[in-house]
Amino acid sequence: MQLLVSVRAGDEVAAALAGGADIIDAKEPARGSLGPVVPEVLQVILARVPESVPFSVALGDFTAPDAVRHAVAGANVPRRRAPIYLKLGFAGERSEAVVTSLVAAALDAAAAASVRPVVVPVAYGDYQSAGSPAPEGVLRVAIKAGARAFLMDTYLKDGRGLLDWIALDRLQTLAADARSAGLLLAIAGSLDLAALDRVAGIADVVGVRGAACRGGREGSVDAELVRRLRERLRVRPPSLSTAG
Repeated sequence: MQLLVSVRAGDEVAAALAGGADIIDAKEPARGSLGPVVPEVLQVILARVPESVPFSVALGDFTAPDAVRHAVAGANVPRRRAPIYLKLGFAGERSEAVVTSLVAAALDAAAAASVRPVVVPVAYGDYQSAGSPAPEGVLRVAIKAGARAFLMDTYLKDGRGLLDWIALDRLQTLAADARSAGLLLAIAGSLDLAALDRVAGIADVVGVRGAACRGGREGSVDAELVRRLRERLRVRPPSLSTAG
């Protein structure tokens, strides 16, 4: 089970890596669940992440295919040895048909990019608040479109975690469906140490921001907090087999 740590600035990268983060994610928490960092900050972060470390970029939420294509093309991540992931959500768009066109646009733009990033459609546990399709609908779209990864997250960042919005058995069913389709599955959404114990083994990747920061998600990444999370994941036996 890999640990993804979201950073908002280049200065946070060293702490995340020192604590044992497997994946570095660029995200601006002040701009929402999938808030993108500005291009200049993205380049600073990238410069501090070794090429051997997988890198993830939050692109934001989308309701128009042209905006998706522009965001994927504009991510401007150079070729790296490790995988590159681009996350996009669909807050404000309830139509599964429209979400299908958004994911298709992202995949087309990614296929045209020289680095061939992995597109990660994002479903929200609190999808009613986000005004997006239910997680099952987003997963259905991701599978049909040929996406290679899928993320479950929360739209609201109000102290409630993913498991406050979605029952564990429902999450396990989604995980089984994603895994049977060959998708890399990530779980995020205000996950603390207790929540990690409950979701251990369900996903291939666990994403954190607030739990890795002194002062919450608006604070700064702390190496010791990251280390505690990494160790907690390491000692928990997986309850489901890991996807290839």
